[in-house]
Amino acid sequence: MLGPSQQNLPLKTAMAPHFPINHTTRPVVSGTSVLAIKYCDGVMMMADTLGSYGSMSRFRNVQRLKKVGESTLLGASGDISDFQAVEEMIEQMRVRDFCIDDGAQVDSKEIFSYLSRVLYNRRNKFDLLWNSFVVAGFAKGKILLGVVDKLGNAYEEKFITTGFGSHLALPLLREKYVDNMSEAQARALLETCMKVLYYRDCRTINKIQRATVTKAGITVSEPYVLATEWEFKTFVNAKAGFGGSW
Repeated sequence: MLGPSQQNLPLKTAMAPHFPINHTTRPVVSGTSVLAIKYCDGVMMMADTLGSYGSMSRFRNVQRLKKVGESTLLGASGDISDFQAVEEMIEQMRVRDFCIDDGAQVDSKEIFSYLSRVLYNRRNKFDLLWNSFVVAGFAKGKILLGVVDKLGNAYEEKFITTGFGSHLALPLLREKYVDNMSEAQARALLETCMKVLYYRDCRTINKIQRATVTKAGITVSEPYVLATEWEFKTFVNAKAGFGGSW
């Protein structure tokens, strides 16, 4: 039975002392790489739509590129439920900001800073949010492209990779990226990287989304399928003689 001081509290809060603290120790349903680059008009971002349940390719239409507010694009790798929880946090922040009704709106730079503080706070509690977030948008007329990892580390760069993309796609971006590339060049480069990830990362599929952030606004495409090629010599005639891509 609850004491007098607990009777007006929500049941979960009142009963909390009687339950152990539960922390997520590993992701359950997760998404892999997010890639993003700056180009002449703004930022382009890509991610596949697979939600992996452990090693099972369970959910094939998970959209991990989301428009947040009026001027911010958010991409997420890692645990899907944690991503959904962070979306709710940001929406609550935006609602409070709207209710104050002072004309001020949260911009991309503030959301980027907010996420770095939230993830660092959870890291200090040893209750991580198992995500890396890519944030893109325009803040005070300037293009923003940054990433925040699950430890709260945050930085801005001309091109960003998360997940296995940091091992397989980042070298390609370093080699092929040029300043002020056109939208067509940016799309071709990112799609090439996504194909490489599909060939080499067993936690991805060739169904992807593309999103752009420009001064005209944010556009998130419907998922589409990349054409792939499996007739490469190393795929057909493997060195070991047993077939396969290795």
